[in-house]
Amino acid sequence: MRSKPGHSVLGEQRASGLLLHVSSLPGAHGHGDLGREALEWLDFLADAGQRYWQVLPIHPTGPGNSPYSGVSAFAGNPLFISLDRLAGEGLLTKVELGKPLPQGHIQFARARKHRLPLLRMAFARYRDKPRPYTRELAAFRERARYWLDDYCLYMALKQRRPSQSWSDWEPALRSREKKALSAARSELAEQIAYYEFEQLMFDRQWRALREHASERAVQLIGDIPIFVAHDSSDVWAQQACFQLDARGRPTSVSGVPPDYFSEDGQLWGTPLYDWRALKRQRYTFWVERIRALLDRFDLVRLDHFIGFERYWQIPATAKTAREGRWQRGPGRDLFDVATKTLGPLPFIAEDLGEMSPDVEQLRDQLGFPGMRVLQFGFGSDASNAFLPHNYLRSCVAYTGTHDNNTMLGWLKDVASAGELRKVREYLGSEREPSAEKLGAQLVRLLLSSVAQLTIVPVQDVLGMDDRARMNVPGQADDNWSFRVPRGALGKQLAKSLLQMTRVYGR
Repeated sequence: MRSKPGHSVLGEQRASGLLLHVSSLPGAHGHGDLGREALEWLDFLADAGQRYWQVLPIHPTGPGNSPYSGVSAFAGNPLFISLDRLAGEGLLTKVELGKPLPQGHIQFARARKHRLPLLRMAFARYRDKPRPYTRELAAFRERARYWLDDYCLYMALKQRRPSQSWSDWEPALRSREKKALSAARSELAEQIAYYEFEQLMFDRQWRALREHASERAVQLIGDIPIFVAHDSSDVWAQQACFQLDARGRPTSVSGVPPDYFSEDGQLWGTPLYDWRALKRQRYTFWVERIRALLDRFDLVRLDHFIGFERYWQIPATAKTAREGRWQRGPGRDLFDVATKTLGPLPFIAEDLGEMSPDVEQLRDQLGFPGMRVLQFGFGSDASNAFLPHNYLRSCVAYTGTHDNNTMLGWLKDVASAGELRKVREYLGSEREPSAEKLGAQLVRLLLSSVAQLTIVPVQDVLGMDDRARMNVPGQADDNWSFRVPRGALGKQLAKSLLQMTRVYGR
């Protein structure tokens, strides 16, 4: 869906959707993927009257398994490739797939140990009989020509030295001398072909998923992190676009000042862009990044929108984000260039955190809807922008995001007595209902709001507590592992959601 200048990217009709990452789907191979369970999830959404599925970033993750710190801003996560679909194409056998792994929260190391050798087996059969994929491969190479070769070579080099950052490679490879790159491509041709195979399989399965979504009238919402990891194919391939020293190491890194989530701020540690260099290149890296996302999604949540107007620059040697300072971002210039190349941009601006009039002005000039989070609405008075009576029609409203506790977890364990009192007063509760009832009422409250689009994390629809939380900002371990219990997304839940969606004209 593309917007016309002056029109909302959300269209004219009220709608609702659910937030659930691909990895959180049920499945037999350690976590969710693009197979049967994903198609069934789309069917559930359609049956429940939900017209949007929002996911977290879908690129390959690095250490810590965070979708917001990947080894590529362009590639798809190979661990999301459906092994069952590969078996259906004859690239694997049912015997090779083995017994189903346990359900429950994701055990990332176990899932990788199970999945990656099977992808290698499938590649070997693909190499023996590549003809059925020849045309698809040629078309895919053309669509991915900006990033695919660099990504595959980077991954092949990383396989040879997995614990070493590219900035510690020998100087010729680190600085991308043509002779060294050519020699590496010859030496690692087989490994490069394997990583290309992974991306081809991801691409064809994602396209099948998107086609099924279109058939069920469900639109896909992606997520584009503003920053990329230092040890990534992107930074290695586009070093001039980042604030790096002569050895390729960051001189300044990203983060945010102290806020609701962390009293020391958040030290993300990813390298910052050299926006002047990017401007001289007509923002090619960003234009191509956006092009790739729009090839996969109907709408895109633009993470940390504030960073395009001003960003928090932290010295690379700093211990906390408190040591940072504000710097000017590219502002509207980046989006004007991208719009001239790609057309109107269907973005949702993640405008949470410390806002200012200049950031709000940029968002409004660009016509991007902002976000409202209901969970933030009860910590002050009636002027709180996160309370539904203050919502704008052109916003996307959430009960919470992937960084929040679940609504039930917040009500039970985090909300103060004053916040709980305000929740009950806002809902008009004469008695003190249970946290479970309050959580369900808050979901209904969100859908009844004036917001053009509402998105509810599936944990809040299911009434799950803090054990189902997706991420705790600033916490290094035990994040991103939530999975939907098998059988939880049944017909009765779909019927209940459909009824509520119809009541509120979504």
